[in-house]
Amino acid sequence: MSPATILTVLLIFSSVAYYLGRKRAFAVAGKAGGIRYLHSRPTYYGALTALWCGIPALLLFGLWLALEDKIITNLVVSGLPEAIRTLPENRLNLVVNDIKNLVNGNVVAGAVTATIQEAAVHYRNLKATSNAALAVGVFSLGIVATAVIRSKISSTLRARNLVEQLIEYFLIACSCLAILTTIGIILSVLFEAIRFFKAVPLTDFLFGLEWSPQMAIRADQVGSSGAFGAIPVLSGTLMISAIAMLVAVPIGLMSAIYLAEYANRRFRDIAKPLLEILAGIPTVVYGFFAAITVAPFVRRLGFTLGLDVSSESALAAGLVMGIMIIPFVSSLSDDVINAVPQALRDGAYSLGATRSETIKQVVLPAALPGIVGSILLAVSRAIGETMIVVMAAGLAANLTLNPFKTVTTVTVQIVTLLIGDQEFDSPKTLAAFALGLLLFVVTLLLNVIALHVVRRYREQYE
Repeated sequence: MSPATILTVLLIFSSVAYYLGRKRAFAVAGKAGGIRYLHSRPTYYGALTALWCGIPALLLFGLWLALEDKIITNLVVSGLPEAIRTLPENRLNLVVNDIKNLVNGNVVAGAVTATIQEAAVHYRNLKATSNAALAVGVFSLGIVATAVIRSKISSTLRARNLVEQLIEYFLIACSCLAILTTIGIILSVLFEAIRFFKAVPLTDFLFGLEWSPQMAIRADQVGSSGAFGAIPVLSGTLMISAIAMLVAVPIGLMSAIYLAEYANRRFRDIAKPLLEILAGIPTVVYGFFAAITVAPFVRRLGFTLGLDVSSESALAAGLVMGIMIIPFVSSLSDDVINAVPQALRDGAYSLGATRSETIKQVVLPAALPGIVGSILLAVSRAIGETMIVVMAAGLAANLTLNPFKTVTTVTVQIVTLLIGDQEFDSPKTLAAFALGLLLFVVTLLLNVIALHVVRRYREQYE
């Protein structure tokens, strides 16, 4: 029985446990003189029974799957001949991968010998035995837990309190999981970045003016300077993001104000979904639009004005990126403005304020935290965009403030450095983690600045 089937059957067991617990609650209520004599409603007794059926079984299920592969692999390796078991770790891992690929029906890298074939059969048998044992253990635990909690159902059992407590524990676990995931991402990037900074000085990375992460294999190799200055990459990121925000923030904010304060309901019901469609368009489509339509238009316009415009420019990428992130500003700002209490508007009108004065002096200050949040989300989206930059701005890391020139961004360089088979011992590959850490620090600083602005203006408004 596969793990997916086990989960499906366990869900059915939990549904049956809910029915049995609820039925038991009605039986206890009948003996006690009615439902009003129960501490909780019968649905809580059913929910408690279902949770007790599912939660211990799910914990066993997760623990089993976490340890299963390692245990089966060790058992299979222990059954291999001595000559294979004593191989170096990297070569032994290749043998184990061949065994697993043979079991899963994938392509095997090496030759399939009789020993590998026998090991694959052994692995498959152990896997089948493990799945059968897992099914028996999960179902048995679910049945036993259901029987135990059902026998404890009484009129004085605080089922509602127990259910709410279990839900609270679940919410705490989800919060901790999110926090631990964030910490894990930060540490994984940090440790690899530290390895990079052992090879390349931190000052050279932060203040270097040339980015050319091509390490020379031999002394006389041409075109492999190995320069890791992040200033050109960071400046390109900030330039394209700034152009995008110059497009997205005014258009998005003004459209949100119009839709929330001036437009009639019929126009709003049509215009807002049309704006939000922009958020659903794949970024590769925006990239095609930038490369085929916007970039040639910008170049022709520049030539008409006597300007030297590259075929791939930061301006073209920033314009298209700004169009892409308009919904992030307009939709969220519109929701925030609509959430401002009508009493604040009525109070301003009663004091003689016009509609525009009410919007500028009452509505926008009240909605400022949400508006700043929407702008910050748009900035993060712009900084993290890759496809549009690749197709419209290019890959060259030029240190320039001219938006008509070719530039690149941090995310594009990260993707470029990690394409293909890479060794994570070279500074070229580890530079991607250093760029990721730099991007994280920049985003964190933007969040801190945004929180400071929100707190300052909120206090001023209050």
